[in-house]
Amino acid sequence: MRNAEQPEIVSETFGDPADPPVLLIMGAMASMLWWPEAFCRKLAGEGRLVVRYDNRDTGRSTKYAPGEPPYTFDDMADDAIRVLDGHGIGKAHVVGMSMGGMIAQLVALKYPSRVLSLTVISSSPLGIDTSHLPGTTEAYMEHSAEGAKVDWSDRGQAIDFIVKDAQALTGSAHPFDEKRTRAFVERDYDRSGGFLSATNHFMLKGGQDWNGHLHDLKTPLLVIHGTEDPIFPVEHGAALAETVSGGRLVRIDGGGHELHPDDWATIVPAIVAHTQAE
Repeated sequence: MRNAEQPEIVSETFGDPADPPVLLIMGAMASMLWWPEAFCRKLAGEGRLVVRYDNRDTGRSTKYAPGEPPYTFDDMADDAIRVLDGHGIGKAHVVGMSMGGMIAQLVALKYPSRVLSLTVISSSPLGIDTSHLPGTTEAYMEHSAEGAKVDWSDRGQAIDFIVKDAQALTGSAHPFDEKRTRAFVERDYDRSGGFLSATNHFMLKGGQDWNGHLHDLKTPLLVIHGTEDPIFPVEHGAALAETVSGGRLVRIDGGGHELHPDDWATIVPAIVAHTQAE
């Protein structure tokens, strides 16, 4: 079922509109705030126009009743293009993280003329068999199962779970800063008006039309992946880089499923180098 109404997708930019545009797409249940402002400004300071946005059902973008999202992954790929259109951007470098990395792959497959380059962080290849690759860790599966018991309409329970989630996603390279994380999640919760609708992201379908097409992708691909990612072990990033001709993998040693500030010194220059003007 397609949603007849176009959603409102809230976005913002950092940097000079004359610079090469970089569109950031975040993952499941995550608003644009999960691309930290300091990260966006760092990238903008390297001569890029950075665009971040709230996926539907997050932040200040359109929300739907929880339980039956009237949209698909394909619609979320269309949202990315709508954001570019809204800013008058014809072509952009696209960077996606986690589920946003899958949406980014879909954007590059569906709209190749709009995507200058593709960077995929902490994700998995779209539309190819990954059953032979290592799966999500036992510890993370156990933590994730607890999510079913959370009353997502209860502010305290929802925030507690997301903070625990952030901790469960952290690699061994960095200590987990619970105080900073909790303050951030509280701000995200209050800005979003809650996380109830965001649970729709776990029920999404779509993207199947592109199964097997990743091999044909001509867009220059950079993959960035933590070696201790508990959701998508690093082999997923390696498989993605191998599937696309010329794909390159940058490993973050000891990194989890996270965009940790201590890793920006690796991540930002890698993205900057990958998004040099063609």
